[in-house]
Amino acid sequence: MRGTVQRGVRGGTGLLALLAGGLALTLTACGGDSAGADDAKPELKVSTGYVPQPVGHDMAAGFFVVTNKGGADRLTSVTSPLAAEVTLHSTKDGEMREQDSFTVPAHGRLDFARGGNHLMFERLRHTPKRGETVTVTLHFAKSGAVKAVLPVKETTYQPPSAGDTQDKQ
Repeated sequence: MRGTVQRGVRGGTGLLALLAGGLALTLTACGGDSAGADDAKPELKVSTGYVPQPVGHDMAAGFFVVTNKGGADRLTSVTSPLAAEVTLHSTKDGEMREQDSFTVPAHGRLDFARGGNHLMFERLRHTPKRGETVTVTLHFAKSGAVKAVLPVKETTYQPPSAGDTQDKQ
């Protein structure tokens, strides 16, 4: 640090930049009592979920929406009695990729929908049929475990679009 300050003093403008940066850090750190949106407690709600009735006997997909009225969180894993393993996936440009986690933005939503983010239930313990339900436990970094019950729908079922909501409050 000493070498940096000495060079700044010789150059003149370097010292001013250093002082201005320190002032900016001080002002940012003294932001008052209001916490940033990411520091606030997440307020999560899972809705519009479903599992399409699988065609095969060893895998199924799952879809839902997580709405967040609080601070940011991260979906880190999902478990279910339906399958030996449940993995998180994204689809971009037609290519499916397994994900370690998904961000749930502060005052935002995380969508799991056909053609995008989704769950993969792997090594099914039984093949779910239309009319049954699938219990899942979503594990979040800050909020902990959140249970949801997803109905099994016909494979032609289409969830509401991002602007629609099934459960009005």
